[in-house]
Amino acid sequence: MDAVITPNMHVASVTDLSASAIAQLILQKKLSPVEVMDAHLLRIEQLNPKINAFVHVDAERARSQAKGAEAALMRGVEARPLLGVPISIKSSIDVQGLPCEAGSRLRDGFVASQDATLVARLKNAGAIVIGNTSTPELLMAYHTDNLLQGRTNNPWDLSRTPGGSSGGEAAAIACGMSAAGIGSDGGGSIRVPAHFCGICGLKPTPGRIPATGHYPPCGGPFSLIGVVGPMTRTVEDLQLMLAVAAGYDPGDPVSAPVPLGTTDEFQAKKLRIGYYEDDGYSSPTRETRAAVQAAANALKDAGFEVEPFRPDGLDQARELWAVIFVDASAMVLNSMVEGREHEISANTKQFLAVADERPSLTGNRLLNTLTERDRLRSQLLAQMEQFPVLLSPVCSIPAFHHQDGGWGPTCASDYLHTMTYSQHYNLLGNPAAVVPVGKSPEGLPIGVQIIGRPYREDEILAVASALEHRFMPTRPSL
Repeated sequence: MDAVITPNMHVASVTDLSASAIAQLILQKKLSPVEVMDAHLLRIEQLNPKINAFVHVDAERARSQAKGAEAALMRGVEARPLLGVPISIKSSIDVQGLPCEAGSRLRDGFVASQDATLVARLKNAGAIVIGNTSTPELLMAYHTDNLLQGRTNNPWDLSRTPGGSSGGEAAAIACGMSAAGIGSDGGGSIRVPAHFCGICGLKPTPGRIPATGHYPPCGGPFSLIGVVGPMTRTVEDLQLMLAVAAGYDPGDPVSAPVPLGTTDEFQAKKLRIGYYEDDGYSSPTRETRAAVQAAANALKDAGFEVEPFRPDGLDQARELWAVIFVDASAMVLNSMVEGREHEISANTKQFLAVADERPSLTGNRLLNTLTERDRLRSQLLAQMEQFPVLLSPVCSIPAFHHQDGGWGPTCASDYLHTMTYSQHYNLLGNPAAVVPVGKSPEGLPIGVQIIGRPYREDEILAVASALEHRFMPTRPSL
């Protein structure tokens, strides 16, 4: 079984498999863990020079662990749900022995001394970390480019971004260099790259998957908006990764011992679904509207109860999110970069300049933000008693050209305008999943966001699965 994939063999057929399928075929001894690993490493060798998704590829250790998984399988060791599955991890999450620099010269050379809690859980389930993936500097952008690794390209169109801040992760998974992975999300950083790259992503309820070992730390007001979560090519893989990684951990201040629920499509059809194509602030492209409408129609045709509905309070949610993500983050960043301004990227400078034009973050303003956030959250949850699941755009646009990304109204994709659809639900703490549904005129993927009540990831994933079955996703043809 110690097979080695060569360029003449069908690498794409192995690397196109879902994580769940790989795990099943390995357990059935129809695929060798070494064969799987070599296929993915060759795929990286072929495509990463074009995409530039990886910060570090841990090939030697990955091959060694694949051989270990194969030996364990031959000995009949108890099956593990991700045995031999190659995964990648966003480089803001600690993987023992790998650089965790979060795309910044301010952390250049930092190597993690231990695994983040969720990484340890994935490894214990048999997953093999093939490497970690690129981010914008300190995760502060919806495009992925930094002074350490350079620009990451979208596999659907190399002139466009894969999104951010989990852009390297989304690009690696979309083109088969990784079977599945983990990103993080404080304002859409899992969901926007999933939408831009045509894959699935899950922003879980804060604390559902422990963010212990993430940089920057998800503490203080950032614990309300920041999460870590799975990114995959199928909804089934989101469910598998969630099941492995979820659970209480004392290192995460908002972690809670809430068991995972279970909802199938039959049960999900009892849930009333509300959908909106426009948040009233950031007008989406025609194709983005069409994707949400197509998703709503498909669910209706499948027997779901679906009605137009836009929650109240989205404008205020957008404003309160910016206080935490922009104003509070700028306070932290300003102290970090003091005296080292020459080492930070143009994007970070632009972000700080935008923050500097906003009102100062006083104690009273932060207190009011946190109080109003809780009031607004209660208001939304009351509305969701009638509509437990919501459908909306992920953001107002598909993947944009690299030069169009940035903070402020001078940028074509002004992040405080185009990305509001995701930002609302970071502020309010709802779980939200993304599944690809449509295409832009340029052939770029368009995802739809499925939003649920806290700790009801099972409900939104059941709806996501129903959509996935009706909109079979395609893959970039690199």
